[in-house]
Amino acid sequence: MPPKYVKHGHFSVKSDVYSFGVLILEIISGQKNSCFHHGENMETLPSYAWKSWREGKCSNVIDPRLKKGSRAEIMRCIHIGLLCVQESLADRPTMALVILMFNSYSLSLPVPSKPAFLMYSSVRSRTNFVSVEVTENDDASLITEVNPR
Repeated sequence: MPPKYVKHGHFSVKSDVYSFGVLILEIISGQKNSCFHHGENMETLPSYAWKSWREGKCSNVIDPRLKKGSRAEIMRCIHIGLLCVQESLADRPTMALVILMFNSYSLSLPVPSKPAFLMYSSVRSRTNFVSVEVTENDDASLITEVNPR
């Protein structure tokens, strides 16, 4: 789930873009974001992928079972995934643009900024279920009403 939703209960059209970006990174890495571990470091899969991408070490992110695939296509998928998980909602592409990025290799991709960050805790808390009513407005933010069940 996008950190903004987890922290503040806010959804936007860019929340789905964030989740899609995490899904791309999970597929490429073969690991789940929710239980991602890199050595002793506690970090999210998006933050690890972004650091690796910045250092030119994206091969660290790629699942060994995918290494026989097209390196250019895998790198493009990582790049698009990182664009989807950027911290700023305004910097994240729309889903229509994400589809265009996948389908058009002539489209140059912008440099992604750091991903949204959410610290995971090793202590599991009790989850309360809520119903959420979401309405969109023009600035990609939203109005969320939380009603406990």
